[in-house]
Amino acid sequence: MSRFSPANLELGRSIIARYPRSRSALIPLLHVAQEQDGWVSPEAMEHIAELLDLTPAEVLGTCSFYGMFKRHPVGRYVVGVCTNISCLLLGGEELLEHCEATLGIKAGATTADGMFTLEDVECIAACTDAPCLQVNYRYFLNLTHDQADALFDDLRAGRRSEEVPAHGTLTRVRQRIDPDRWWGHGAEGLPIPPGQAR
Repeated sequence: MSRFSPANLELGRSIIARYPRSRSALIPLLHVAQEQDGWVSPEAMEHIAELLDLTPAEVLGTCSFYGMFKRHPVGRYVVGVCTNISCLLLGGEELLEHCEATLGIKAGATTADGMFTLEDVECIAACTDAPCLQVNYRYFLNLTHDQADALFDDLRAGRRSEEVPAHGTLTRVRQRIDPDRWWGHGAEGLPIPPGQAR
C-alpha cells in the first residue's frame, strides 16, 4: 500500500484540522504513513504533498532529514545499536558485532525473513546505561550479549509484542482531541479564546 487507507486518510484530515497552517501537519502525517506501511514510500510522500498543498520535494526534504523516517522497506523490528562514545567505551562496538553475528547480517541490512533490520546508530541519549540499543525506538539498557540474544529470541517468538510493537507504530493510544479545546484565530493569527467574538 502506498497512499493512505480510507481510515488513515480520515485520521490525516483530522490531524491537518488541528493546525492553523496545514504544512504544520507534515511530520505527523509522515508518522501516519510509516505506521501504515512500516516505511514512507514515494507514493505516500506524494499523497501527503497533495493533502498539504506542498510539492513532493518539500515532503521528501523533511522526510529525508529525520533518521526516524525510513524511505525503504525495513524489518518488523528495527534494531539500533548505539556505538557513540559512552556505549563505545563500554562495549557498544562489540555488542554491534555480536548482533551482526547473531542475526547473520551486517549493520544496514535486513534479515531474509524480514524480521530484523540492524542499524549502527549515533547517541540514543542513554549514556548512563551503556551499552544499549533500541528496538523500534524502545530502549534496552545495560545489555550483555546473552541479554541481546534473549531479546531477539523473545521478539521472534512474539513474547514482547506488548512492549515492542511493529516498526512504525508511534503509540498504542491515539490522541483524542476535544473540539472545544482548539481556539479559532483572528486576522492577526492570534488565538481567540472560546466565547469571544470572531
